Amino acid sequence: MKLAEMTVTQFADTLASDAPAPGGGSAAALMGALGAGLTAMVGCLTQGRKKYVEYADFAARAENRGNELKAKLLDVMERDTEAFNLVSAAFALPRETDEEKAKRSASIQEGLKACTETPLACMALGCEAVVLAHDFLERGFNTSSASDLGVAFLSLSAAIRGAWLNVLINLGSIKDETFKAERRAKGEALLAKAMPLAEAGYEKILQMV
Repeated sequence: MKLAEMTVTQFADTLASDAPAPGGGSAAALMGALGAGLTAMVGCLTQGRKKYVEYADFAARAENRGNELKAKLLDVMERDTEAFNLVSAAFALPRETDEEKAKRSASIQEGLKACTETPLACMALGCEAVVLAHDFLERGFNTSSASDLGVAFLSLSAAIRGAWLNVLINLGSIKDETFKAERRAKGEALLAKAMPLAEAGYEKILQMV
């Protein structure tokens, strides 16, 4: 069964079990999907209200994009667990001969590289969602949903930081220094862009509620 098709209870129970996946990476992507979904919700609640008519066009675009980001983050949630399973399969490969050892080592390295791609995708999508959520503060929105937007900022912040931890733990075992440097730089750039917006957004919401 796909993770996204589980009930909330099933997902939480699986996460709490001794099953190695889903783990932190999939949980981070789910938090990102929830943050993007809340951002879409704010867009939805801002439309169709006379008081906020001047924001309606932006709100409609934000609702659509928020839902697109939500769907992409749910896909990342699935792919993160799939990537982990590939690494697990690589570790289970035979290693009796030198040829088997070399093949196993190469498979592990490729699997670890794949395990950095899904959390980096989570970070990039989460960053875009943070920018979208922050745009509401710049343009205007239905302030009755201020707490929802605040939770969106918190969820997206947790998603991005959680995904970054998953990038780092996999980079630590990768031998390709060029690959490691490129992925670290990409992740750090996403953090530098998203975190100030998420923190500023949450602080502004605190002043509104």
